Amino acid sequence: MDDYNQQAADFIFRENNASGRVEADSIDLHGLYVEEAERILEERIRADQRNGQTHLYAIVGKGHHSAGGVQKLKPKVEELCQELGLRYETDEDNTGRIIINLQGGDPIPPSHSDGYGGHHGGQQHHQPQHHQPQHHQPQHHQQEQQNDDDGQVLSWILKKLEKACCVVM
Repeated sequence: MDDYNQQAADFIFRENNASGRVEADSIDLHGLYVEEAERILEERIRADQRNGQTHLYAIVGKGHHSAGGVQKLKPKVEELCQELGLRYETDEDNTGRIIINLQGGDPIPPSHSDGYGGHHGGQQHHQPQHHQPQHHQPQHHQQEQQNDDDGQVLSWILKKLEKACCVVM
């Protein structure tokens, strides 16, 4: 079951952070369990620090989808920043986004403050494209296999969400 949870978390994360959906200096943690979000964020923080990045915007949401409307990701992100000795602050324009200074000083003020949490419709962002290596299968067959895999994961996610929603209601 943990393997399915991991697959679902990876799928959700890839969808939320696909090229063009968030800025290069942002990470969207929506839809992840707290533990998964913490693990993924810590990996990203360490990678960005190694690459000399100065800041990171962590999109944690405002808690609208949590029971009682209480933010669950934000307190954990703040705790992680404290453990890592990083300064952070809530974005004044968007309480669902935390600005993290990766160098340990005061948080860097937002340079692209759109108040929407980093989702920018169709804007193009210049990021390196990572292409999957082509194997010896026809591309049509690869697409069908990917669709089957995505459909299975999506079906599993929907069943989990349905059970969770029924429990809450």
